Amino acid sequence: MNGKTIMLTAQQVQQYHDTGYLAVPDVLSSDEVAELQHVTDEFVEASRSVAAHTDVYDLEPSHSPAEPRVRRIKNPNLHHETYQGTLRHPAIVGIVDQLIGPGVRYRSTKLNMKAAGYGSPVEWHQDWAFYPHTNDDILAVGVAIDAMTEENGGMMVVPGSHRGPLYDHHQDGYFVGAVTDHDVDAAETVLLEVPAGGITLHHVRTLHGSAPNRSPRPRRLLLLELCAVDAWPLVQQTDWDAFNARILRGSPTNTPRVTPVPVRIPQPEHDRTGSIYEVQSKLAEPVLAGAR
Repeated sequence: MNGKTIMLTAQQVQQYHDTGYLAVPDVLSSDEVAELQHVTDEFVEASRSVAAHTDVYDLEPSHSPAEPRVRRIKNPNLHHETYQGTLRHPAIVGIVDQLIGPGVRYRSTKLNMKAAGYGSPVEWHQDWAFYPHTNDDILAVGVAIDAMTEENGGMMVVPGSHRGPLYDHHQDGYFVGAVTDHDVDAAETVLLEVPAGGITLHHVRTLHGSAPNRSPRPRRLLLLELCAVDAWPLVQQTDWDAFNARILRGSPTNTPRVTPVPVRIPQPEHDRTGSIYEVQSKLAEPVLAGAR
């Protein structure tokens, strides 16, 4: 792993705070990208022996032993040292520290995969709807294992939406993990195109989603959910030692920083729980599933 430091410019920092997103190319070396691609290929190959969702795999509905189709590897940093090393990559942690530090804690990780020609969409949502905290100095880093483009289902964001309302992600009284009270105007969206080895960063309240992959090229995105150390979860709290074991930089604190942010608890749940794909499967009128 290279130990380089990347200092953001004042303009980049301001862009993140103004728009709620940022793309930074060339964060990982070509060797680091190649290793991520190799390890991910191995996980997909091993999924041939899996017939249903597990603690590791979230599968496409069309998955089979003959044609293994994985849409997510859950908590990949717990299953391979390459993913763990990427989570703790000094260039990535350093960039995040410049935006939400001092001090960075990771909440969770996931590897979303859109295989060539059929990768599942992710409907419009705000991550904040899934895990509200005492403050919103929280972001997600997307590590591009492959180039992210419009054709292969790259992430789209609505600039400035992190400064707006928390949209309702409930339908018929149940949490469905997608916006149900707002129609996104395509003219307002920005596609986050980034080459393999680059990263995207989006604020926890930024409205975002992605269309299916209709290209002959895969789109694999390692997502790292990172928080300021003094941002405390309002739901799904864990024990003190396990909570602080997730700190990547900085010291533990038992004094949460509380700011006036809008909150709606993601409860009650419907009968399809698990990954965002399962939760969103109950959405009555998907928007991005048919996008091209």
